[in-house]
Amino acid sequence: MKNWKHLAVSLLLALALGGCASDKAKSPTTSDGGGKGAGAETAPSTDKSGASGTALKGQKNAELLSQRRVYFAFDSSSIDDDARAIIEAHAGQLANSQTKVTLEGNGDERGTREYNLALGERRAQAVERMMKVLGVAGNRIKIVSYGEEKPLCQEHNESCWRQNRRVEISY
Repeated sequence: MKNWKHLAVSLLLALALGGCASDKAKSPTTSDGGGKGAGAETAPSTDKSGASGTALKGQKNAELLSQRRVYFAFDSSSIDDDARAIIEAHAGQLANSQTKVTLEGNGDERGTREYNLALGERRAQAVERMMKVLGVAGNRIKIVSYGEEKPLCQEHNESCWRQNRRVEISY
């Protein structure tokens, strides 16, 4: 019976991550400063001592945990590789604790207020789904959508809009 549970969890994880990957293929994603470099250190350590490899993993995890924003492409709630790494790090931190987390969905200024509120909610829900698959209890996750109401940048250009298309992870 236990093997069936493991199989079911593995299947759900594969479907969730596979779904995220297929969404990525449909639309190119961009990331800005908060997400840059998050996936840059994905190559395994070539050091065979083990201790250095563990230290590098710990350092990378600490770097990912310091990032509290995941960014999205225009008109998208698909999670890209940089965002996935950040979410996985936070989910690992939260999975075995009783800490509550708030996911704040945001959008840029383009589109109607109602559309941006709905898009911010879809973005936060995408992060929530991934966190649940990774072991964070759903009753400890709260979702809020601010739409375009809490921009990080006030300018009217792509660089600025990219910063505003985000989910903030707060705990």
